[in-house]
Amino acid sequence: MTPPAQQVSSVCNLDWQIRTVLKGKVPMPRTEYRFHPTRRWRMDLCFPACKIGIEVDGGVWIPGGGRHTRGAGFIKDSEKLNEAAILGYRMLRFTPGQVKSGEALETIERMFTEGKP
Repeated sequence: MTPPAQQVSSVCNLDWQIRTVLKGKVPMPRTEYRFHPTRRWRMDLCFPACKIGIEVDGGVWIPGGGRHTRGAGFIKDSEKLNEAAILGYRMLRFTPGQVKSGEALETIERMFTEGKP
């Protein structure tokens, strides 16, 4: 399941999947949502009314690690996700592979059908 354009980011792909496949089943997400009152942090996708945030982290299989799996990047991501939790957000994290396979979309749908949105 891929959007019409050939070369798109995983975040755009997931946004397209939600808007196409889950239309009417879940609220529509906001992209690059700034959730913190003073920091410039953004969530890749967010359902603000439900306080559900989504991050797609690439670079998992890059030799030596990508930005999200190396020291400083990992620490900064942890700080951001911890602040989101303090503010009441529940976060879902995915890899581009999980977006491409449809696993991310299934998990998001389950969050709204089996979880407490």
